[in-house]
Amino acid sequence: MTKIKVLPHPEYAPQGAEIQATPGTSICEALLDNGIAIEHACDMSCACTTCHVVVREGFKSLNEMDENEEDLLDRAWGLEADSRLSCQAIVAQKDLVVEIPKYSINHAKEKH
Repeated sequence: MTKIKVLPHPEYAPQGAEIQATPGTSICEALLDNGIAIEHACDMSCACTTCHVVVREGFKSLNEMDENEEDLLDRAWGLEADSRLSCQAIVAQKDLVVEIPKYSINHAKEKH
């Protein structure tokens, strides 16, 4: 199992969190499976940017980004060099530290 440390976020993880993820799953799936209800308006189909995260540690261990993800990330709020769409970032063996940005481009949240 791979450890994912989630930095504190006022809505999703006020105290921060440490979760376990099975290699081969996406960061988004791991967060959702562990009670961190990150937005994912497109149901993890790589069609929006609401699940945007910044990978503070372990970025290079993730799978390579495809062109569609790169294009979508250009529209993400708070884009950084180590940004990924969590629905497309596949966990490997290396532990990760992720930060969920304070805002997303989603103006109307939906319950999933």
